[in-house]
Amino acid sequence: MKKMKKKKNGKKPNISIIIEKFLKSYRWHCAQTSSAVSSMLIQSLQKCIENEHMLTKFILARPETTAVDLPSVTLQPLLMTIRDERYMYGKELCVWHIAVNNEDIANLAIVLELRGRTSYPFSKLELLDCGIDTWSIERLGKAVNVSALTCIVLDFNELCDEGARGLCHGLKGNGQLLTLSMCHCHLGPPSGSLLGDLVANTAIRDLFLDGNNLQCEGACKLITFIADYAENMARMKFGASIHLEEDLLTQSLEAADQSGLYSAMSKQCFGQRAITDQAGIMNNVDTGSKKKKRREDKQELAQIAPWLSRLHLTDNGIDGRGNSSIMGPIMFTQVLCQLIKFSDHLTELDLDNNSLGELCGKEILKALRERKEAKLQSLNIKVTAQMNEDTFSNILNSSKKLKKSKRKKKKK
Repeated sequence: MKKMKKKKNGKKPNISIIIEKFLKSYRWHCAQTSSAVSSMLIQSLQKCIENEHMLTKFILARPETTAVDLPSVTLQPLLMTIRDERYMYGKELCVWHIAVNNEDIANLAIVLELRGRTSYPFSKLELLDCGIDTWSIERLGKAVNVSALTCIVLDFNELCDEGARGLCHGLKGNGQLLTLSMCHCHLGPPSGSLLGDLVANTAIRDLFLDGNNLQCEGACKLITFIADYAENMARMKFGASIHLEEDLLTQSLEAADQSGLYSAMSKQCFGQRAITDQAGIMNNVDTGSKKKKRREDKQELAQIAPWLSRLHLTDNGIDGRGNSSIMGPIMFTQVLCQLIKFSDHLTELDLDNNSLGELCGKEILKALRERKEAKLQSLNIKVTAQMNEDTFSNILNSSKKLKKSKRKKKKK
């Protein structure tokens, strides 16, 4: 919530009147659609009236206890109210444990899209445990491409691999979305290559995939292209000639092409981004301007490039069991260590509740030490203590402690 600024003529809008009108309209739409009002949303609106604040974060949640014969809370009345009242102060829209259908998602897309309509500049969208189907997730992805969203949280929706495919298709080429969370969405190994390609073709920097089942195969496909890119960029940064690096990039792209994991679009992005970064490095050396560097860092956040800042893969079956052979963890660790050693963008890595073992633990420790020697920024990392105690302790000592943010759980 925020205080309303004064208009140019010096008059301050009556916030209480705006919120009271919104509240009245919401109650009316709930009655018209036979929906229950959200007590959490009502409380937030009333608090805004008391404190003379505009509501910027909408939370629509299922009540803890409800009578069997009472109607349920739905999304439709809130969307209708936002549009009827032309309420353009919302920044976050959170829908928790409320079922949404295709019509709801279509109406939500209309609110989010910024093409020739009233602009509702929501920057964050949470749809937790909403029963979203494949059509809805792809429709939502297409709407995101013409919205102001920078963060989407889709935790506890049983999207499966087909849902991930639809989302990736809808988000193709997105240059604004920075954070994507798909925890506990029943994603399997095929989703690894889909999401890896998505990261390469969009501006996504933070990827949260806890509680899925990517296994070693999917996790390896997720980060392979990103790790290759990081290594090639590191080679260019430390003095290799441009022509030599173009040959290295070509070799990496050919290898990726043979594996069939990545599209032509990601290859084009890979090559163009490498040349752009090389020029940027040379410019920084010539100017040495701190202000210019800060401006470039801010611009870089919105660029399409295959790199990640935060990657969370807690409890994803990354071990030698299931469909993975005993070599699965080793192959994944090799690619992971490549990412750790060369990616200066990587700041968080969560591998908790995955059994990598002692051998993989030693390789990760070695990679962390090489990262430190290369003077890359510190990495916050978390691994499961299913390895030698000394190895586990040394990994923690060689990195910053990763603090897990509290996330809402799925209601039973």
